[in-house]
Amino acid sequence: MNIIPTLEGGLRIDLEEPADWLLLRHLIDDACDRSQSLADALGERVTDAEVIEDWREFVIPDLQEQFATSLEKVRKVMADAIETCENGTGSLWITPELGFDWYSSLNQARLAIETRHRFGDTSVNELDPDANPRRQSAYYRSQFYSALQSLLLEHVLH
Repeated sequence: MNIIPTLEGGLRIDLEEPADWLLLRHLIDDACDRSQSLADALGERVTDAEVIEDWREFVIPDLQEQFATSLEKVRKVMADAIETCENGTGSLWITPELGFDWYSSLNQARLAIETRHRFGDTSVNELDPDANPRRQSAYYRSQFYSALQSLLLEHVLH
């Protein structure tokens, strides 16, 4: 897989083998694999009694809608690219208009992974070699999502 900036201010992800799609397909599942919505989890951090009810009534529903909308836009881009490539090799385009939606979706996925696995500042060298393969896979996906977010910040959302 190669990720390169486009002249239009977006990113192009060239998927060089069908297995590359597996990594991207996890994004939506990772973002949605939560026991509690991200908006609700963020709302728990609001402790000021004067604003907590307004936060719950106005902010949380808006955050939930925004998070869901971003995930749906990214899901559609991926589905269209997969269909075009017939699940083989090809390219997926992240346009400047969808840069924030991608960033949001990647962030949701990373936060959900962190909630489940508590990697914190773990480096690849600190992973237990005998650890659960699902945990190791989640770690690598989280690292990939972080790298893609960095590219979005550098080339799309600047």
